[in-house]
Amino acid sequence: MDVWKQIIRRQYGAAIKMLENAIRECPAGVWGDRVHWQAYWYIAYHTIFFLDFYLSETDIGFAPPAPFTLGELDPSGVLPERVYTKDELLAYLEHGRKKCRAKINALTAEDVGRDSGSLRPGVTVAELLLYSMRHVQHHAAQLNLILRQTIDSAPRWVSKVED
Repeated sequence: MDVWKQIIRRQYGAAIKMLENAIRECPAGVWGDRVHWQAYWYIAYHTIFFLDFYLSETDIGFAPPAPFTLGELDPSGVLPERVYTKDELLAYLEHGRKKCRAKINALTAEDVGRDSGSLRPGVTVAELLLYSMRHVQHHAAQLNLILRQTIDSAPRWVSKVED
């Protein structure tokens, strides 16, 4: 089990690091611009919000740290009232990184096959971890594509992070 936890920590950490790099590398002129289907900052926020959400034990009582709200769970697609800054999102990402490490470190053999509950009914805890990691990587790649298309530069691939 310890070997698997180490592998998941390294790969999940790499996905989070790629998201962090994409946030850090985004120039001010692209951050709030809505050239693409969605603003850059919002894609980053959406990704971090669901990183936090999917790493929670349940949706009951879930609340993101201030200044963020539960608006991301609104099915009508309500956007936040303002553009979040890089610093705010990087702090929220660090919150998610710590939560991710703690979740993986606390995993037991019994946990991995247990149903994840209300977060994604019918999905095990282990599968939800992988699902969430794929979600982070998907949007990190999307942000890198936007950077490549707008400034012809994007952060490099992160193969793994060390524990």
